[in-house]
Amino acid sequence: MSDSKVSGVVHLIEDTKTYGNKGFRKRLVVLEQEKGSFTNYVPLEFVKDGCDAVDDIKVGDEIEVTYRLNGRRWQKDEHSEAKYFLNAEALSFRLVGDGGGAGGTMTEKVSRSANDAFDEANEDDAPF
Repeated sequence: MSDSKVSGVVHLIEDTKTYGNKGFRKRLVVLEQEKGSFTNYVPLEFVKDGCDAVDDIKVGDEIEVTYRLNGRRWQKDEHSEAKYFLNAEALSFRLVGDGGGAGGTMTEKVSRSANDAFDEANEDDAPF
């Protein structure tokens, strides 16, 4: 499956959060897209070293993000209901504009294995 791209204006940048005993890190960036009569908000997760790459963007920047969809099944124990989660994991981004009309070409690569996040988190400390 190929990676996908999404673009929009940075609406929100959360602080980096750390999970589990091994210190798995993730940082949420929300893009805003105008879709005619409504606004679409797209949450993207930057993980591990990608959290630091987010320092190079700010609210109001227009960016294009290459991402991968990840899904996970979680069940507390064999008697509880299984839950399914979906997240968009940011792999890289490119600055399209800075909110003030000046364009740029900055690319940050976020390298990691697709399952590192889940391997590093305990079942009770799921990173979502």
